[in-house]
Order: sequence, then C-alpha cells, then structure tokens
Amino acid sequence: MGAPLAKDQEVDLKIDSLAYGGNGVARSNGFVVFVKRGLPGDTVRARVTKVKRNHAEALALEVVEPGAPRVEAPCQHYPECGGCKFQDLAYEAQVEAKHEQVGDALRRIGGIQDPPLEPIISAKSLFHYRNKLEYSFTQTLEGPASGFHLAGRWDAVFDVEFCWLTTDLGNAVRETVDTWARGDRLEAYDQETHTGYLRHLVLREGRNTGQLLVQLVTAKGERFDRDQFVEELRRFPEVRSIHWSVNETPAEITNLPTELLWGEEWIEEELCGLRFRVRPNAFLQTNTEMAEVLYGLAVEYAGLTGNETVYDLYCGTGTIGLAMASQALTVWGIEVSEESVACALENADLNEITNAAFYAGEVGQAVEELRDRAGLPDVVVVDPPRAGLSGKALRRIGRMEASRIVYVSCNPTTLASNVKELAKEWGYRLERVRAVDMFPHTPHIETVALLVRGDPSPASSL
Repeated sequence: MGAPLAKDQEVDLKIDSLAYGGNGVARSNGFVVFVKRGLPGDTVRARVTKVKRNHAEALALEVVEPGAPRVEAPCQHYPECGGCKFQDLAYEAQVEAKHEQVGDALRRIGGIQDPPLEPIISAKSLFHYRNKLEYSFTQTLEGPASGFHLAGRWDAVFDVEFCWLTTDLGNAVRETVDTWARGDRLEAYDQETHTGYLRHLVLREGRNTGQLLVQLVTAKGERFDRDQFVEELRRFPEVRSIHWSVNETPAEITNLPTELLWGEEWIEEELCGLRFRVRPNAFLQTNTEMAEVLYGLAVEYAGLTGNETVYDLYCGTGTIGLAMASQALTVWGIEVSEESVACALENADLNEITNAAFYAGEVGQAVEELRDRAGLPDVVVVDPPRAGLSGKALRRIGRMEASRIVYVSCNPTTLASNVKELAKEWGYRLERVRAVDMFPHTPHIETVALLVRGDPSPASSL
C-alpha cells in the first residue's frame, strides 16, 4: 500500500507534538508527517514537500485552528530569521516538549521502557543569553551590513537591526563594525559569485568578566585600514582582544587561524568559581549562565570522593574536568583541538590546579595511550559532538570498565543510541538522566546522563 499523500498536496493536519529538531509531528490516516513550522495543538493547512516510505514532510502554510500556547514574539526579524524559531511558543510548552523528546529517544532508540528521566532544568534567562554570535555580511543599498541567514536559505542574509540573543553591548559593537565598514567603502562577500571582501564577524563575551573578543573574517588580501578598525572598537572598554582571519575557500567557516590586531590573544570568563581563558577558536558553552548549571549537574552525577581518576574526553578548554578537579585524585583530558588544549593547560595554571593534565588527539585513538600513561579511570566524562561517540571511541571507553560514565550530550538521539550499545555490549545501566535547556526558543537540547556499570544497587532496585 502506498503513502496516503502526494508531493505538493495541501492537507489539514493536527500537530500532536514536536520532534527533535523542531518540526511538528502529525498523522494523516496513521501516516506520520513532519511539519515545518507546526506547533503542538495547532491544526494547520500544510503543503507536502517530500514523501518517503515511512513518513512525509510538509510546510505549514496557515494556522486553521490555533491550539498551541502562543505568546507574542518580541523580535522584529521573527520568523524570517533562521535562529530562534520558537519565539511565539510559550516557554513552558518549549521545555515540556524538550523533556518529552529526551524520554521518547531513550524509549524508542535506547530501548528503555521506563527511563530514569528527571525533570528538565529550565533556562534562567530566556533572552540575551548567548556569549558568542557569528554574523555573516550582506550587501545592502547603504553598503555592507552584518546579519543572519534567512530561515532555510544558505544563500540569503538579512541585515540585523537588533538581536535578542546577544547583549546590548554585542548589538552596539556589531552596529559600530557595520558603520566602519560602510565608511571604509568595503563590500560584503557574495556566496554565489564568490566576489566581495567582508565575510563574517564573530563576537565572544565573557559574561561574568565583562570582556569582549572580536574576530573579523575576510576574503584574501588586506583591503581595510586596520588601525581605524582597532580605533573604532577601542571605544568600547570591554573590548580586550581583536583578531583578523582570512578565508580563501568557498566554505562559510570561522574556525580559522587568526592574526592578533590588538590586545590580548584571549579573553577570560568565570565559571563554577574558576577563571578560564578563551581564544577565538576554543570551545566554550555559549550560554555561560546555564553552563554553570550543566557542569554542576555533571559534577553531581560523577559522585566524586577525592580518590578517583577521571578521564575528561572531548574536554574542550577543560571546563568540566577542572570543575571536578578539587573533588578528584587526578583529571586527564583529551581534545582534538590543539588550541582548546592550550587553553585547558593555561586554565589549569591560571587556577593553580595541579592534578589535571590535557592532551591533544582523537579520543578513539588517544584514549588507549592515556590508559597506559594514567592507568584505568574510575569515572569517564564524555561531551562528544552532535554525532555522539563513534564506534571506535565507544568500544575503547567500554573496555576501560570505569564504574561510572557521565555523558553530556547535545543530541538525545545519539545519546540514546550510545546508551543502548553501552548497555548491550559493556554492561552499563542508565541510572539518571536530565535535560538542561541551554538554548530557549531553539530546538537544541543538552542532556546529562549517568551510566553505572554492573548490577543495580539495592537503592535503585527498590
């Protein structure tokens, strides 16, 4: 029997829930339809855009009967901006949906009938929470301007007048850069024709230190007055570090070598009572306020007594491992980014932490060398990229037979898949799991899970 829908067909659909990634979930005669711009509770008129064997995809054209708990979106660029797509959905409904998505992934993919899911931790701030923003330049009638991609478009950027995810300082610095660029008669880079000059503007803030790092990304050649650029930015006392990067490739990337134009090579941030140095390409959670909550939860799940050897894998700038160091015997970190490892080593020195060491390498390859150097771990902390633990990394972590694994995840579907394999192949049991909403108005979910090796404890089996 074929699918009950055809491409380009228009149909009324009742949205039941939100899938991970942000699309609404509906059914047409039992056939699952993922609806872009569909909110749970609404009945929408939608156009089918794709039909597959097991599901269809559609785009909501209008709300026929509203049912979602809506609020007024404050941003003037909503919904054309591809950033925070749920500004008009009440925040309580957002966190409820994210909580359910984690549970659904663990049941459906992880095979856990009744996952030990604790209540989601809501964000403390619903707006102005990001400490890092990357803008793309676009050419307007007045000249170059920095902005974001239109929703669903890689080739179209709109001029941002005010972004609700950054601070007033971030908005003011961006506007100053735009004014300088127009005054210098520079031209925005065109992604289709590969002409023009200005490509990206990256701003990183130390939210607890009041320090700001600026990175300008251009096409090849020095076509701007660097002294004037620095002079304009130094009007802001918070600006401590100004960098320039050149991107000669078609790819839209900002993770590039930088030339320091002025100031320190880094800015500093404070987290969990520690001070961290952050360079342009070093990883740091982009919501400082909720990162402290996330790391605090990871420390709680680790259950350290002061006698443990801890492996901090995918350690970034060492934030989680250094937050655990005062409660552990030793902490050993691995991270593929050499710049992040350099920051982690600096951060250990900066905080006078002597029982933590960090190494650059791919986790799947470097973890066995670390075992030979440091001995077997008691606790393994992993904070992998969105794709989760690769087969090699997961197998080698499993062979370590650590008593506890603390898994910090940015993707509940890959978390669920890894949890299933760790249980089946290596005898780990999911004992606790909790979502933390780091990114209000977006579909992104951070989750912390505790996996324990061996039979259930008497307390957990009651």
